[in-house]
Amino acid sequence: MTPKLRSGLCAIVALTLAACGDGAEDDRADLTQREKDSIFARSRIPGAKAVRTSMTKADSASARQARLDSADAEP
Repeated sequence: MTPKLRSGLCAIVALTLAACGDGAEDDRADLTQREKDSIFARSRIPGAKAVRTSMTKADSASARQARLDSADAEP
């Protein structure tokens, strides 16, 4: 096979593969980091329990801070 033929064949294969894409966007790209972490926390992947625990602790700290802020705002 000559180098010219080989490069032409590679170009045809590359164009064919590029044309096979469905053009649909990846829905995961629209997720926030919080949503991605939540999905991961619900999975059975090792380490997911630690993510779930840390998210629960962060939620508790945020709720406590919100309570303190609202109590401080009201005399």
